[in-house]
Amino acid sequence: MALNYPLNEKLKKQKVIDLLFTEGKTVTKYPLRLVYVALEESEEPLQIGVSVSKRYFKKAVDRNYFKRVLRECYRHHKHILLEQSDKPYAMMFFYQTKERLTYQEIFEKTEILFQKFIDTLSVPSEKTK
Repeated sequence: MALNYPLNEKLKKQKVIDLLFTEGKTVTKYPLRLVYVALEESEEPLQIGVSVSKRYFKKAVDRNYFKRVLRECYRHHKHILLEQSDKPYAMMFFYQTKERLTYQEIFEKTEILFQKFIDTLSVPSEKTK
């Protein structure tokens, strides 16, 4: 599997972003948060955006660093999402703390967060059986 983050996977449409924040569900693994919503019509199986709050990091240099780290962690772990999800999803990936975690810590927590997301997807289908 290619470890890339192509342009068509980047979340850019304002309508989809608005939908995320009005109807989206959340999965958290401190200090990371994933807000997601299933999409009805999408040619891409995943669209993801990353965000780091100005509240926690005043300098743009620091925010950009953590956004790069989040994108890199997504790139390495997106196979977890692609293999297990059956519908297209739009997601927003947040870093929510003032702590400056190392790349390795964020990398490990991303894997746990994505697995937690997959677990939440499988739970409703088991209830319907």
